[in-house]
Amino acid sequence: MEEVQKAARVVRFGVFELDRQSGDLRKDGMARPRLQGQPLDVLLQLLERPGDIVTREELREKLWPADTFVDFDHSLNAAVNKLRDALDDSASNPRFVQTLARRGYRFIAPVETREIAQSPAASATVDREEASRRARLLSDARDLPKVPQGTARLLFSLIQLLYLGIYIAALATLHIEDAFLSERTNYDYAALLLTVLIATAATGVAVRLYLLAAAIFGFGGLTRQVLRLFPAIFALDELWALSPFLLLDRIGIGLVMAMMAALLFLPFSQRSILLMGDSGSNSASNS
Repeated sequence: MEEVQKAARVVRFGVFELDRQSGDLRKDGMARPRLQGQPLDVLLQLLERPGDIVTREELREKLWPADTFVDFDHSLNAAVNKLRDALDDSASNPRFVQTLARRGYRFIAPVETREIAQSPAASATVDREEASRRARLLSDARDLPKVPQGTARLLFSLIQLLYLGIYIAALATLHIEDAFLSERTNYDYAALLLTVLIATAATGVAVRLYLLAAAIFGFGGLTRQVLRLFPAIFALDELWALSPFLLLDRIGIGLVMAMMAALLFLPFSQRSILLMGDSGSNSASNS
């Protein structure tokens, strides 16, 4: 039996994941520059006691031996600044590393850990996962081109405005939809379909306003939130891809089918656009 190597602890905080053994850092599943040296050592010490104050003296004792002759204050400040750069964090508005003046530092984000058992067969497993990744219906971030994050968020915002327009137009013309459905179905079925239309349109307005605001104001966890909500958003969007049929009498079956095909594609494009933007942001930070 192959001997299993010592399990590696992977730590998750916010949109980041850190492999504490290798220093590999990922944001929203995308690789970031590897942490190493003193910035990694400082982060590991803070992650050992999330929410607690780790004093500067404790960091000095653990990371700088007594016989090491360095400017400790300068070295520690430089390490913390590099750590904040890696985490896109800010001393004035911290999301991860909080400074307590003249005392030390505190890791303020929730921390989750998980074990990954690594074996000599790990490379074969990675190969299988890679093949599976390429066979999936949904695009993988590593397969997509890189675009500036600002461009990606602009395109994403325009799609949200498109959906908002569709929902609001449908709610503003309920009498037309009611007449269309009543002509083609019995009263009870028409009432049920109209209720579904109103409920999903109202839900869609709330969802699109949230996503639009997140994109406009640069919410850091937007991609992670969209990926988490994707099954629900996908179901909602695919249902509303049928909405052009409500215009059948006015635009004809050909245009209805073309509009429906475009709406069926949009959920996938939103996801891909955000992943491309994150890839472009990570590429710029690595250069």
